[in-house]
Amino acid sequence: MNNKLFKTSLIGSMPRGSEILKARRMLSANLLTIDEYDKLIYDKTKEVVDLQEELDIDIITSGEIARDNYVSFISEKLDGVSQMSMAEMLDYVDDKREFENILNTLDVPASSIKNAICTGKLSYTGDIVSEELKLLKSLTDRPVKITLPGPYLVTRSMWLPNISSKYYDSKEDLGEDVIKIFAEEIKNLQEIGVDVIQFDEPVLTEIVFTEGKPRTFMCASLSQRKDPTEELIFATHLIKSVMDKIDRDKSIASLHVCRGNWSKDESILLEGPYTPLVNLFRDIDVDLLALEFSTPRAGEIRAILEDDKLRENTILGLGVLNPRFDEKEKVDVIYNRAKEALEYTTKEKLWLNPDCGFATFSNRPVNEYENIRLKLSSMIEARDMLRSEYE
Repeated sequence: MNNKLFKTSLIGSMPRGSEILKARRMLSANLLTIDEYDKLIYDKTKEVVDLQEELDIDIITSGEIARDNYVSFISEKLDGVSQMSMAEMLDYVDDKREFENILNTLDVPASSIKNAICTGKLSYTGDIVSEELKLLKSLTDRPVKITLPGPYLVTRSMWLPNISSKYYDSKEDLGEDVIKIFAEEIKNLQEIGVDVIQFDEPVLTEIVFTEGKPRTFMCASLSQRKDPTEELIFATHLIKSVMDKIDRDKSIASLHVCRGNWSKDESILLEGPYTPLVNLFRDIDVDLLALEFSTPRAGEIRAILEDDKLRENTILGLGVLNPRFDEKEKVDVIYNRAKEALEYTTKEKLWLNPDCGFATFSNRPVNEYENIRLKLSSMIEARDMLRSEYE
């Protein structure tokens, strides 16, 4: 990694497009060979990498082109995990009315979103995103970031008691195997070589911002949470256990948190400052926090950076682009947002990124490439203004 200030990166997902979606269906129906499918994934990933290099993004991501969505794809990677639609899961949910209410609130067809469900003892098969990393590294000489769903998100979303309890006594027991699997994957990733390993834990906000309110998170399958305090303790254990497996001499350990990223309707998305998560952020001991901050729903920057430990030891990946808005952000707005953050942190500890990915679910992208290019160009222009001022 170079020493340039205000490094930029994407969070993860990019729109897959109709060609990829059609190819996935054809592959499932044996109407397309795996070699033909892999060639298409290569070509489309290269387009995403080329776009980032053309715009001069500092740390390159893959775009998650081959993934069905940000978490369900692990069902294709691990033994003991199956992919189920929300409609299929309804047969196994005890409180069917609550489950249907969640889907109605989200305005999501029950057959359109899939989830990875524990349907057996988990077993690592040698790859979650390792092959994706190899492809990414073959396409760029720049520093690279690989993204994975976080261990708390994976554990809670996989735990469907009426099925999973046949193989694990509790979701806590399931979580221990999730930790072991991620430890093996991290070892593989670092042997391949990766500059940033990012775990995504958007569901942390579901713990603290929906207490006493209808649950409005896209992972509608999430197992019933316990008391928020207990749940945060459980989440902290899982995330810290996985982050501790990352050799910091080889890779930066990063955590991404947002408040949901499936709809352009901001009114149905979660809101609230990061204050209830500060202790978790402190305890998990990550190098980089990539956080949603371009929307007022995220609260004030100082909610994070007034904490001494976080300010002194953690890089802030400042969210400056709202992926759900089509409009290009104004350069001076991004610049001034970064200047605000610099009131609480140093120029060496401030990076810039979008709030979240641009296509959380393969069949429900929140934006399109024409807009994405313009939005990213604003971020880069603001970065260059900051560099000219501070370097």
